[in-house]
Amino acid sequence: MTELLKKTIYFGAGLFSMTKDRVEAAAKKFASENDLTEAEGKKFVDELVKKSEETRSAVEKLVRDAIETALKKMNLPSREEMRALEQRIAQLEKNRQSGS
Repeated sequence: MTELLKKTIYFGAGLFSMTKDRVEAAAKKFASENDLTEAEGKKFVDELVKKSEETRSAVEKLVRDAIETALKKMNLPSREEMRALEQRIAQLEKNRQSGS
């Protein structure tokens, strides 16, 4: 894996783990340390917050998809399938009791 790719992944993971307030604070500190104008600083902060939120959404989707794939591979019944089976069992028990 190239260094740039590693740094990008680590940066994305860092953004994901930060709260919006912390992202804004880090961006403001960066802007002030690099002598950005107020407008440039605001634009940078806004872009970084937006990217942070996009990264968080993308990671959440990846995790959801990975869990869904793993559950399908495990061949576990869905919640709806379990409810249908419970209803079927209840109906069979009811029919059995009324037939006795």
